[in-house]
Amino acid sequence: MIDEELMVAYREGDLNAFQILYKRHKGRLMGYLITKLKDLDEAEDVFQSVFVKLHAGRFNYKENIPFLPWIFTITRNTMIDHIRKKGTYKKHISVDTEYISSRAAGNISEPLSIGAAISELSSLSNPQRQALELRFNDGLSFEDIGKHMKITHSNARQIASRAVRVLRDMLSNKGDDK
Repeated sequence: MIDEELMVAYREGDLNAFQILYKRHKGRLMGYLITKLKDLDEAEDVFQSVFVKLHAGRFNYKENIPFLPWIFTITRNTMIDHIRKKGTYKKHISVDTEYISSRAAGNISEPLSIGAAISELSSLSNPQRQALELRFNDGLSFEDIGKHMKITHSNARQIASRAVRVLRDMLSNKGDDK
């Protein structure tokens, strides 16, 4: 069975479906958390919280949403909440600026130094931040982002493009201050 079918079966009470999903994705999720948090104990805490949230939110799962991006969104958001509670958010952020600049809209001619703009992400609106996270962290298409955010793919593209423009403007303004 594919993940989405397993999640629907789990939603309907099939605990075996949950066990299959858990076994199938625990390594990938733990690897992601260990890489990002750089601490096994913290990664295990967040990992457990992810599956508590998966269990609690199983009735909200929509089968038209791909399971893997859905569970990674839960994982990333749970990790960010964990880091914020500890007050070590900036310590844990690692951004592949080359990847992000290469994935940004084709009309950006110079690389966007996202690493320098991390502190500015909080000034983005929630939809802008979410669209960027889904695009660059999860690698989703604008069509998938639109489905996830319950908007059209055109709106998803527009929100992400505006967010990139806002970050670029912030960076160029900071450069002018030096």
